Amino acid sequence: MDGVTVQIRRAEATDVPAIVEMIANDQLGAKRERPGDPRYLAAFEEIAADPNQYLAVMEVDGSVAGTLQLTFTPGLSRLGMRRATIEAVRVHENHRGSGLGQRFIEWAIEEARSRGCGLVQLTTDASRADAHRFYERLGFKASHIGMKLPL
Repeated sequence: MDGVTVQIRRAEATDVPAIVEMIANDQLGAKRERPGDPRYLAAFEEIAADPNQYLAVMEVDGSVAGTLQLTFTPGLSRLGMRRATIEAVRVHENHRGSGLGQRFIEWAIEEARSRGCGLVQLTTDASRADAHRFYERLGFKASHIGMKLPL
């Protein structure tokens, strides 16, 4: 990573195609994503307008190399604790294994802490064994079972 310029910032509308390409570029995304679909830009606008959402990109030498979405949720449980949820984490295939993913997650944890969150949680597909090991190495525990109901 020596000599490489890394910046983490809020995503902009012009980043949407690069973000969608990263989401679509794996075994799960390839089956469900459609790069170029106009619904992505509409979703981006909704995310950008919500102060409890932070769609982040990581740039390496000026190019988008990673993305994640942070959602900040106030709640009544745990004495009214605010929590952050990390979702849709992707690192461009050219940068996997470089340490950028760890740097990005550590940034997200610090962002959550700075916004008063007492807990960071994340979701990851049950089939992503490598991702599970990565998150566990960073201190995350598989403490809950997630469930989904397609509508």
